[in-house]
Amino acid sequence: MTDDEILQAALRTHTDYGAEGLDENGIVRDPFEQLALWLAEAAERGVYEPNAMALATIDPDGAPSIRTVLLRRLDEHGLAFYTDYNSRKGRALLAHPDVAAVFPWYVLHRQVTIAGRVERTGDADSDDYFSARPRGAQVAAWASEQSHPIADRAALEQRVKDAEHRFEGTSELPRPERWGGFRIVPHRLEFWQGRTSRLHDRLVFEREPGLPGAPWQLSRLQP
Repeated sequence: MTDDEILQAALRTHTDYGAEGLDENGIVRDPFEQLALWLAEAAERGVYEPNAMALATIDPDGAPSIRTVLLRRLDEHGLAFYTDYNSRKGRALLAHPDVAAVFPWYVLHRQVTIAGRVERTGDADSDDYFSARPRGAQVAAWASEQSHPIADRAALEQRVKDAEHRFEGTSELPRPERWGGFRIVPHRLEFWQGRTSRLHDRLVFEREPGLPGAPWQLSRLQP
């Protein structure tokens, strides 16, 4: 078979998304609690990296960009992840704080899409998370200027050796000033559950942007 024939064969495959549903009576009325429940269930059901989310941003020049990041903290304030502020996504977020994200749990026939704005987490929060990282990851944060070009792998490994030498004998590495957290403060979360015959369940929580204490409004969308 040619590559095109293989592709067309794959596209002709029809998946039955199953009878597992999501309705207004069964969903938790706090979207952060509902997200936490689905995250826990994804982990229990063997989803690889259940906290991985695709994060879409707008670069300083206005171009869209997307990549995968790992959710590290979830509470009533939002969803936190950590990165180098001078990386491509860091610069994008500081220039344009409006973002979208999705948790794509394909094997469960589920996804959660999120729209909101990001804010930097406080220094104490970033320090706390950095101190909890494995030492190798801490050294890597010092060694790598994320998203910036480098000559080759050998040069990167040399930067790691230099950072290891710099902090030799130091039990607790400080957090680099250019490294820390962002928190997504959502104004919209959509919970999507696949159903038979493409009659999917789509329940959306929305509230006024810029009013994090405002009540959530729940509605159903047609599939």
